Amino acid sequence: MTVSPDVTETDRMAADLHRLLPDWLARQRWFGGKDWAAPDVEPVLVETVCADGPQLLLVVVRTEHDEWYQLLVGVRAAVPDGLGDAVIGPSGGAVLYEATGDPELMGRLLARIAAGGASGLVEFHRTPGADIPAGLRAAVLTAEQSNTSIAFGGRMMLKVLRRVVPGPNAEVEMLAALRRAGDVPSAAPLGWVRTRPSAPGGEITLGILQEFVPNRGDGWAVAVEEARACVVGECESVAPLGGFAEEAHGLGRATARVHAALAEQLPTRELDTARVDELVELLTGRLEAAVEQVPSLLPFARQLRAVHQDLGEVAKRGNTPLVVQRIHGDLHLGQTLRAEDGWVVIDFEGEPGQPEAERRRLQPALRDIASMLRSFDYAAHHALAAVLGVPPGEQSPQNVHGTRLARRASAWAVHNRRAFCAGYTAAGGADPRSQPVLLRAFEADKAVYEAVYEAHNRPEWLSIPMAAVRRLAGRLRPAG
Repeated sequence: MTVSPDVTETDRMAADLHRLLPDWLARQRWFGGKDWAAPDVEPVLVETVCADGPQLLLVVVRTEHDEWYQLLVGVRAAVPDGLGDAVIGPSGGAVLYEATGDPELMGRLLARIAAGGASGLVEFHRTPGADIPAGLRAAVLTAEQSNTSIAFGGRMMLKVLRRVVPGPNAEVEMLAALRRAGDVPSAAPLGWVRTRPSAPGGEITLGILQEFVPNRGDGWAVAVEEARACVVGECESVAPLGGFAEEAHGLGRATARVHAALAEQLPTRELDTARVDELVELLTGRLEAAVEQVPSLLPFARQLRAVHQDLGEVAKRGNTPLVVQRIHGDLHLGQTLRAEDGWVVIDFEGEPGQPEAERRRLQPALRDIASMLRSFDYAAHHALAAVLGVPPGEQSPQNVHGTRLARRASAWAVHNRRAFCAGYTAAGGADPRSQPVLLRAFEADKAVYEAVYEAHNRPEWLSIPMAAVRRLAGRLRPAG
């Protein structure tokens, strides 16, 4: 274990963390190993980044399953009011606690980023020219699950990465590229925190500071409310650009601008025959793994394999070369904000749980588009479930009223999917509807991914991705 120069005190706190963290870590919503019984947790880096007054420790731990997590640990004689749930445990005459909810310590951390430089094995980087004002009150946000975000006075947002991985960070690279492109609907990067190459694991990005985007809500919340209104007959219009369709059109435009900027600033290439074969094998491999976990997928496996083969055949013809580039990688309505002047795309870290190399891999832009189209479907069914008061898996087909509302929800999703594609095309992106075979394959891959997630986490919602699988496989009923 690597420690800061004050060996005695740091060693003692590291030993206490080693003892206290197994039970505490298992209760955190961002911890990925909730099925583990009190996993062994080794602190591999304990660095004091604020020493005067209440201490702030930056801690990186490694679990017995070789997953790495970051904690920001406060050290005080008594925990501040309102942070009782953040207590990790005692250490000597002090208390160790999770410090992201401590405005004083987070303000001091922001000052370290603004100043730049290093503290032992931790580096603080400020984007050249970035305006990072001091004295703004810090407030931890509660919406995220995989990471923790801290807002500073409605001006800045610090994303504290929880599950961390060694090597270049996809989001830092993407945000820097979008900043270079200029005039792109994303939040500008202001700075970041990472470990030195000599630290355990080498360079690991620990936090990213961005501008805060004042907004009316994230895309998921806005879309679900609009879908609910249309399901119950309250929406103002169902014209091509009325109701949420106008917003979906704008979201398509914003997505196209992001894709164009990433293609301009970062590498792209056309897939040759061998690379197309690799892509087909990747999709088919994901399908086979999913079928083993979700037996409901088995009746559709043959048709979905054919969907993948169709993608390969179309891509190899060369009429429309399949171009790959850096993409968002986890694009859905919840990764967007409705700012006053339009949509902003956020959270470019890629699909949670994927290796960093996979997040940085060049992929077709259609993969992002397919993911967003699936998100419209989810928003519609989520709204329907809220109206009916039961999750999708418990909605009775004999309920005539519920069936009528379900048709409205499906029509809302279709309407807005079309509007999104139209907006994407209007902003200069290749029309997704002109590549139906490719789009179908990526939608099917996303629906299969969703089926695995729902089967493990929300079985009562499995019917949503399974309906999409049935549609995309081209069958009305599963094979008997």
